[in-house]
Parts: sequence; structure tokens; C-alpha cells
Amino acid sequence: MLRKRKKAVSLVLMAFLFLLPSTMSFALVCGDVDCSGGDPDVTDITRLIDFLYLSHNPLCYPLLADVNDSGGEPDVSDITTLIEHLYLTHEPLVCPPPAIIMDIDFNTYHTIKIGNQWWLKENLRVTRYRNGQTIPNVTDKNTWQVLSTGAYCCYNNDEGTVATYGLLYNWYAVNDGRHLAPWGWHIPSDEEWRQLEINLGMSPAQSVSSGWRGTDEGGKLKEIGTIHWISPNYGATNETGFTAIPSGTRWFIGTFGDINEWADFWSSVEKNSNYAPARHLYYLESRILAQSMEKRTGLSVRCVRD
Repeated sequence: MLRKRKKAVSLVLMAFLFLLPSTMSFALVCGDVDCSGGDPDVTDITRLIDFLYLSHNPLCYPLLADVNDSGGEPDVSDITTLIEHLYLTHEPLVCPPPAIIMDIDFNTYHTIKIGNQWWLKENLRVTRYRNGQTIPNVTDKNTWQVLSTGAYCCYNNDEGTVATYGLLYNWYAVNDGRHLAPWGWHIPSDEEWRQLEINLGMSPAQSVSSGWRGTDEGGKLKEIGTIHWISPNYGATNETGFTAIPSGTRWFIGTFGDINEWADFWSSVEKNSNYAPARHLYYLESRILAQSMEKRTGLSVRCVRD
């Protein structure tokens, strides 16, 4: 087992509030501007008007007042959205996530918005499913190659790689109903990866194809420089803040390879009984490779917001 890092009390509290199911009564609710608990109501509209135009008293938690996920400080558009939600359209409210979220092991991750999607900026490094049950850490290559259930490993079985590169998971862990992702997040589907690519400028027609696609979309996702990527890290701009790093692969036969060359990410859906779609970034490419991988392969995992 990886040693869990000690976290400050404030981070533990944040995990308690934000990583529990939204159905629990003590979880914070988008639109609960006055932090009174429960669903938003007319008092939340009053509190927001008071903040903007009257007393200007600070809000208890400003993110809960950005009900249209526009970013920045709450404004009059959030009042309008709250009124529409309560009395007109009843469309769901959408608040931005906190800048830092936490998984069940108390690992922290930064969040970034790309288009209309929120993504984690780091690879998952959780060792337990969301319900607290342990994910097996399989180090033996002979055991790894016959798995049909969820497992993870460190690259080259070296725990020293985890803080930077995250963990590698087979697809069975990704697809496990106990959930790999933190509360409020999930592993992206192939369609959600395509939406990301379109947000980056790829044409819809190219996004549904396989192989190398696009022009510079991969470069917009890659961390710049050669601290982690092998030179020349072609086309890397990281203008999205996604900060993809080349964490390598554990092949389905149990061996490791490609660290500092390839960044590989699972999707949550399957292609067939043996393969599942993935996305790949390469140090000699600015495009994005869409290619299915054998489910026993160990790849990195990123999460997208529910």
C-alpha cells in the first residue's frame, strides 16, 4: 500500500463537504447562497441581492453563488439564473467546483475548465474505490497479464514515481461499479474525449475517426518543456492547463515502457470484450491519437466533472 500523505485540517474538511454524495443533507448545494442547508430558495436570491447591491457582506462560500458557472465573482446574471431556476425554467443550477478536490485517500487535484467541461489537472493516484474498498496493487507481471478484475500499479513498481506521474490502472478498475473517481467526478467516456477535442479545435468529423487526428490539439494538452517529456516535446503549449505528462504504460503482458514519451488515458466505455478506447499524446506529435487498447493494459486516468 502507498503511504497516505498527511493533509491539513482544512483540506480534510473540504473533502468531507465536497466529496460526499450530493444526496446527503449536509453536502453543500449549488445555489445555497446563504449556506442554510438544503435546496436554494427565495432567501438565497435575497442574500445575493444584498451582497451585490446593499450590505456587500461577504458570502459564506462564493462558489455556491456562481450558479451559471460563468467564473469570477457572482453578478446579476446569477440572480437571473436563480430566479429562472426557482420560478420559470427549473433548469438545474451549475456551480464551478472548488479549485482543489480530494479523493478518498486524501490526495488532492487541481481543476481546470476547458470549453464547457471541468477536468482534473493531474493523473489519478487513488488506491481505493469510492466506497473505501482497496484496489489490488499487482506488482507481479504474470499475475497482471491474466487479470479480468480491477488493479493498479506504480510505473515499474516504483512508488517514487507516483507523486509526479500518478498510478496506472487496467480498464477493469476504470469500469468497476464501486467507482474509481472522486465524488462528483467520473472517468470520461469516448464521447467526452471527443467533446474535449472539438473544444480544442478538432473538427467533429475528425473527432470520430481513429488514428492520428487534428493538428495542434495534443500540443494544447501537453505540459511544456522537457522536464518530463523527452525533447523536442513537439508542439507543446499547454494553453488549456491540462498539463499532460508522459506517465508510460504497463502492457497487458505485465512489462513497462514509454515513460517520458507517451501520455495515455483510458475512456470509460468499451469497444468490445477485449479492447477499450483510449487517447494518446506523443513527444514527437502535436496531434492526438485515438486507439483502443487491450483491457489488461495499465494506463493513466483523468477525470471529468459529472
